[in-house]
Amino acid sequence: MEHIHPHQHKIVRQDRLRKQGHGSMVIWFTGLSGSGKSTLASALEARLFEEGIRTYILDGDNIRAGLNKGLSFSDEDRKENIRRIGEVAKLFVDAGVVVLSAFISPFASERQLVRETVGAENYFEVFVDTPLEVCEQRDVKGLYEKARRGEIKNFTGIDSPFEAPQAPDLRIETHKLSLEEAVEVLYKNISTRIKKA
Repeated sequence: MEHIHPHQHKIVRQDRLRKQGHGSMVIWFTGLSGSGKSTLASALEARLFEEGIRTYILDGDNIRAGLNKGLSFSDEDRKENIRRIGEVAKLFVDAGVVVLSAFISPFASERQLVRETVGAENYFEVFVDTPLEVCEQRDVKGLYEKARRGEIKNFTGIDSPFEAPQAPDLRIETHKLSLEEAVEVLYKNISTRIKKA
């Protein structure tokens, strides 16, 4: 971009990783509303935090309440929502933090954009693969009921598509595993990568 010249600072990511003794990355949870993304991210964060790993959760509703509160749920704004999250996640990775991002992120193209933004080597995609009927039964926020009544438009899984990942790094079926079992599977898959500084 013309007239933009990013400053090269003295302290870089590798300096931060050496000092703290662990790596940084993005663990990207994708799946339908009610699939268990935020619950899984929170439980995994607690385990990592207890081990002294620097973590931070970026969660859909929390981000839309602040940074992205001006965005709607149109396809265009959803893409912008995820683009911004990708840029924020990149900053956290540079800061040496393990980022746990829980977003529906229904489009394959936007997940690919995040992967490219943060670097494929820093991106671990978790598909929280929970059937729509199970998510509707849970409906912890009452959103599916409102979407079925037409009160919410462009709701993923009802009148807006969800493009399931074809090759996620990990697939978790929360309707088949307990929370403890799911976290154990997650931990085993990412702990070695995180502990490499």
